[in-house]
Amino acid sequence: MLVGREAEHAACEFLQTQGLKLLEQNFRVRGGEIDLIMSDGAVVVFVEVRARLHGSFMHPAESINARKRQRLINAGTRYLQRTGGLHTTRARFDVICILGAGAERKLEWIKGAFGA
Repeated sequence: MLVGREAEHAACEFLQTQGLKLLEQNFRVRGGEIDLIMSDGAVVVFVEVRARLHGSFMHPAESINARKRQRLINAGTRYLQRTGGLHTTRARFDVICILGAGAERKLEWIKGAFGA
């Protein structure tokens, strides 16, 4: 199973094959962290990466509860403040779910998984 950094690396490679560009990885601020920050043209994309084995209790996306979403939104807002794009930059929150391992691994990209 992919965990932590391996899952983030796999997600980043996948998104780059889809034309996105990596801006920052593991952006941390007080009260939140964003796994990947990428650009999709003029849009800043905040990406949460979740990995689970097949047969796990819940789908990886279901583990992103309201508190986690708020922490991601707060961190995304802080990133945009620091880069000077808070009021001028379009942004979205995506989730990459990695299910299973090895040849059985399936990657699912949920664009615009939630809004700010």
